[in-house]
This record gives sequence, structure tokens and C-alpha cells, in this order.
Amino acid sequence: MDAIKIVGVGSYIPEMIKKNEDFLKNKFFNQDETAFDAEPEVIIKKFKAITGIEERRYVESNLNTSDIASFAAEKAIEDASLDPETLDYIIVAHNFGDVGHDKQQADTVPSLASRVKEKLQIDNPGCVAYDLLFGCPGWIEGCIHSLAFMKAGMAKRCLIIGAETLSRVVDPNDRDSMIYADGAGATIFELSEGKGGILSHKTATYTKSEANYIYFDKSFSQKRPDDRAYIKMYGRKIYNFALSKVPEAMKACLEESGKSIKDLKKIFIHQANEKMDEAIVQRFYKLHDLAMPKDIMPMNINKLGNSSVATIPTLYDMFLKGDFKHDELKTGDTIMFASVGAGMNINAIVYEI
Repeated sequence: MDAIKIVGVGSYIPEMIKKNEDFLKNKFFNQDETAFDAEPEVIIKKFKAITGIEERRYVESNLNTSDIASFAAEKAIEDASLDPETLDYIIVAHNFGDVGHDKQQADTVPSLASRVKEKLQIDNPGCVAYDLLFGCPGWIEGCIHSLAFMKAGMAKRCLIIGAETLSRVVDPNDRDSMIYADGAGATIFELSEGKGGILSHKTATYTKSEANYIYFDKSFSQKRPDDRAYIKMYGRKIYNFALSKVPEAMKACLEESGKSIKDLKKIFIHQANEKMDEAIVQRFYKLHDLAMPKDIMPMNINKLGNSSVATIPTLYDMFLKGDFKHDELKTGDTIMFASVGAGMNINAIVYEI
């Protein structure tokens, strides 16, 4: 029996730390361009209570998304101990391309995947490189693509990367700018004999009224000197949508896998918002008339923020490398990956180590 398994993981965590108190001088506005009536200290305190974020990481000014994507890829290749020339696909999930420091335009030609392949100096033309724009669930969707290629006999090894530099597309006058961060995570999937690997997956796209819950628009401040667009979102709508749709998708994915909810050892969920993530997983267990187990959901959003497509592969790499003390996984354990984001898209994977 063939199994599609992860054989290498790697991540890149930027060194620049941006703490909550670094936003104290920011002037925050509402969507209607009126100023917040609360003091920055109060805004930041409430922000920490809701999101769980204390600090986040930003890339240095000389690095772009494709750079940090290649750094994570190099680590995954090294972890897998393989020749990069044997890769059949390189899939890079992102949302905004390479946005240079202090630049107003994204650069996506050539694709970030082509740039990563160049940086890795892969000669093999049979190694196909392409980008995937799917909101925050992009990395998981890339993993699902790799599964399809392998099942169809089109590939044996796929490199899936999630990378983003959201610090380049945030409005400093929007309090939601404190959520976003930069980072990159990479995994290598390989087709091999045996059992385990990806057992099931689910994906859904909701657009009838949800397509523009996350969007691009001008600054909330009339005094911004440029006319560039920034990432924006309707936070409350996203929260309600996620609690309504994500637990159901997770349940359907688990049922298709043939595993019991009691088999799950860990759930690696997109690091979007601490309170929202906890509520999603609690509701998932409630659908099975169970309470959410302690330590089922590893989190690193408090120190790394929300780096979109990079959160899950980064979190998974950190977990496997021992960053969560004595918590560990062993062969045969069942885990779940799940995400929600712009589109609005939802997806999940049940995976056996």
C-alpha cells in the first residue's frame, strides 16, 4: 500500500521582534476613518486578551518572501537528506508575492516558486514550480495538490512551502496590523510503501456573501501620504464564519479518515487568533459530545503572530524540533491540520505519522 508521507520539514523565523508596546505611537482609525476613542495602551491590552499575541516577527529590509521561502526549503531538504534534483514539484503558497521594503507594488513575475527553484540551483526541468494563492489555507491546499499528483503517478516527491511577509502590506493606522507577521515553513512529501501519511482531506470555498471578508483597500487614515492598498478584514464576520464552518469540515475530514476523534494526538491549526482557534477546536469536540483535551492544540501565535500560509508548517517544524518541551509525536500517531482564510476557504487533513 502506498503512503504519502512527510519526510522533511524546515522553517525560517525572522530575527526582528516587534513587540506590542512598539505600536504605542500608532494612531488607530476605524473603517469610517474616525479615530479610536481609546488610548493605545487600552487598545493593545484588549488586543492581547483577544488574539493572544505578545510579539511578532518581521523580516529584514533586504529579504523578500521568495528569499525566506528558499531558506525554509533548504532546511526541509537537509532534514530529508535528499538530492533536490529529485523533486518533482515545488509549490509555493503565498498571497502577496515579493513586496520589497518600502515598495508599493507586488512582484509575482516570475513566480515565487520559480525564484525558489533558482535559489536552490535545481537544474532538472522536470521539477515543476508554481505558486498557489488560496488565502491562509494555501499550505494545506498545496499538500493536497501533492497528494493528487502522487496518486495520479505524476510525482514521487513534492516540496510544499508556505511563505509570507505581511509586514509589507499592513496599514499602520489599522489595529488589525498588529495581528500580522512574517515567516516561512516547508515540508517535503514522498510517495513510499507502507501505511499512514495523508489519510483524508477536505476543502471548501464560500463566496456568496463571504468572498470579501478579507480584502485589499486604502488606509483607514485620510492622512496617509500614499494611495497604496493594504490587507483588511471584517474580523467579527470571519470569527463567526470560522466557528460555523471549520468544525464541521474538520469533523467530515476525520470521519472520512476512518479514525476516531479519540485517536487524535494533536491538532495543528492555522495561527489566526488564539481565542478563535480555541473556540473552533472546542466546537469540533462538542460535535462529538466531548470536551477539548488539554494540550491537544499547540500554539505559537503569542510569540510569532499570524504569518498566514506559514503558520502551520512553521508550527509543525517547531513542534518536531522539540520547541514544545517534552511534548512529542511517535510513529503511528494521528494528527490533523486545519485552516481558514481569504476566499473564504477552509481545509483540513488527517495525517498518520
